[in-house]
Amino acid sequence: MDLRKLKTLIDLVSESGISELEVNEGEDRVRIVNGGSAPTSMGQVVYTNPAQTIQSAPLASAPIEAPASPADAPAAETGFVARSPMVGTFYRAPNPESPDFVKVGDTVALGQTLCIIEAMKLLNEIEAEKAGVIKQILCENGQGVEFDQPLFIIE
Repeated sequence: MDLRKLKTLIDLVSESGISELEVNEGEDRVRIVNGGSAPTSMGQVVYTNPAQTIQSAPLASAPIEAPASPADAPAAETGFVARSPMVGTFYRAPNPESPDFVKVGDTVALGQTLCIIEAMKLLNEIEAEKAGVIKQILCENGQGVEFDQPLFIIE
């Protein structure tokens, strides 16, 4: 593979923020792994040719930050954490004119609707898996949520 193409691919990975790129061109294979978020902190480039294999040393010596550990996170209240069962958009009410399903301090019963998560144009009601009192609402209305993201704390 041409060195200019390789340099272009490295620049693409560093500027785009993607973590890994693999390109196959005929029998040649190039895999570029981004070792950090800074544009100059590429982790490694592996160029594989059936006749030879070259693995380069790290291109920059920027330290790679470890992901934040749970101990670094702010202390959350104790209690049952209701989590998102899917990726989507969090809504506290069935429509903008309606009151919220629950507010902090409300008592909820098992199976009571806590919120709606819209995923792929479908509105999914999220129900309480435990009865108790809503101690904290961890998402804003209209916010995107990820799978297994904490939504509510119920005590």
